[in-house]
This record gives sequence, C-alpha cells and structure tokens, in this order.
Amino acid sequence: MKHLLPTLALLTAPLLLALSAHAPAQRPKASPPGTATYDKGSLKIEVSYSRPFKKGREIFGQLVPYDRVWRTGANEATTFSTNEPLSIGGKTLPAGKYTLWTIPHADKWQVIFNKRMYPWGINMEGEASRDPAEDAVEVTVPVEKLPDVTEQFTISVADSTVPTLRLAWDRTQVSVPLK
Repeated sequence: MKHLLPTLALLTAPLLLALSAHAPAQRPKASPPGTATYDKGSLKIEVSYSRPFKKGREIFGQLVPYDRVWRTGANEATTFSTNEPLSIGGKTLPAGKYTLWTIPHADKWQVIFNKRMYPWGINMEGEASRDPAEDAVEVTVPVEKLPDVTEQFTISVADSTVPTLRLAWDRTQVSVPLK
C-alpha cells in the first residue's frame, strides 16, 4: 500500500499530459474586456467593459440601433465606479458603482448611470435589461464626428479641464464632463 500511490501517480501522469495536450485551446473573446481608469488627486474612476470590433460593419443606426437603449459595449453590462461624488450635467452622482447605458441618436446620446448591477447586458429577447427606475443620473451630450475610424469600441477618461468620459467607435465619439 505504501508504494501504491507513487506507482499510480507515475502511471496516470502521462495520461493527464496527453489529455491536456488535446484539450481545445482557449480562443480570445470576439469582444475582449477593457478597463479605463482615472487616478488624480483623491479621485479614482474605473470603467470595465467589453470592446467589440467594427469589422467593416455599419455601427450606429445599424448594429447599434438609434433611439434604443444600448448596453454600451458587448457581453456583460459595462460598469462605472467612482470613489467620490461627481457632478454630471448639473446632477450629482454619489460615490459608488453603477452600470453604464446609452441611447444613441444620430446627433446626440443619452448617457445613463444606473444603480443596479446586471449579470448580462441584454435579456433573452435581445433587449437591454436595464431597469429605468434604478437610473441615478442621465445626461444628454452631442455626437462628435471623428476624422478617422476607431476600429474597436473604446472608453477612456481624459484629463481635460475636468475629467471627461469618452466613448468612441467607428467615426462617432461622445464626451461627458465629470466635475
């Protein structure tokens, strides 16, 4: 019995190695995860999201329809967290973690910070799963046309005169000042 365990280990090791060599390789996600951070002074902001690619598709008005709630990225709902209260469009967003939603229109976007965390960004019917009763702040911002195509959906927090949340994809960008 004393020698049985080492013998079994020696016999099964080659089998385990052979099985792992034939295991399917992990393919990268079609919309890989991304994180945007801002850390200046005492303010810390983090946005976690999935980054779909354009892949030659018409994005806004087609893949992402106008006038409908978008989960603002792909896969899981996008999250936005701040360690300090922010003033967004004259409204106060308390410190905390939120999900980020948008309603794109041709000339402007509604940007929505929602208090609930959602395990996935859409329901079984393909509709956004956000509960509007849980919206903390909503602001409308103009669309900016970019001179070049942004191939992969990108969220950033730029350090302008005030921190600015930027969402860019294709030739479209929106900016939300965070005071």
